Amino acid sequence: MKTIAIDFDGVVHKYSKGFADGTAYDEPVEGALEAINILMRWGFAVYIFSTRNEQQIQDWFARHNLGLPTQIIRDEIFWETSEILGISKRKLPAIAYIDDRGIRFTNWKDILNYF
Repeated sequence: MKTIAIDFDGVVHKYSKGFADGTAYDEPVEGALEAINILMRWGFAVYIFSTRNEQQIQDWFARHNLGLPTQIIRDEIFWETSEILGISKRKLPAIAYIDDRGIRFTNWKDILNYF
């Protein structure tokens, strides 16, 4: 199973005021929910990762009517379910991590020059 991991804040949840009061207060990023649905229809196992409370994220998805069941990932080592959107505080193995704050690794010299 090919798994895709997607960061919550700034990628799915607009996060326009930063962490603010700690709630998931914002609307979805344009196209995010549709893209998640498409990836899952294409047979990918998709999960959302965040340092936020998993229940808060699950409730946010319920409010925004994703149309897919969600499951909080607690003990699983891998996420391989394409019919359920996973939610985790951990970065599980995946073929891709979609994150708005990532630095693409090319080599260590470039990484050090980044800072």
